[in-house]
Amino acid sequence: MNIYFCGSIRGGRQDVAIYQQIVTCLKSYGTVLTEHVAFPELELVEKNLNDAEILERDMQWLSKAQVVVAEVTQPSLGVGFEIARAITLNKPVLCLFRPSCGQRLSALIRGSANNRSFFVGNYEQRDDFEKFIQDFMGYCSQKRTV
Repeated sequence: MNIYFCGSIRGGRQDVAIYQQIVTCLKSYGTVLTEHVAFPELELVEKNLNDAEILERDMQWLSKAQVVVAEVTQPSLGVGFEIARAITLNKPVLCLFRPSCGQRLSALIRGSANNRSFFVGNYEQRDDFEKFIQDFMGYCSQKRTV
């Protein structure tokens, strides 16, 4: 299964250690097309790409993905764009949010949850997000075989 992972890049990198844990978990379910989002040295990886090239590359990966998992605790315009595009492409989406951050999740994200193609999971610890990912991947695998 091809997995598209979203996390804040230019909106703030304070959650990169959490992104690394999520990507590690996701790799047990398939290929994470965007594992670079979890690289602490991401700026070095993308330094030779301009914004248009990054957009084109990421939209190609998004098209190839069967599912999208987004860590949405750190607000990010790019992650919101990727989620909206995933919805347009009829990709199942799981958004992971950490309420202890002291902020409220966007109503547009939380309000989109329908437990059919768009899911939101509140987590605090690794065990929490791993369970959400396990349930989401199980649901998506079942849906693909029906």
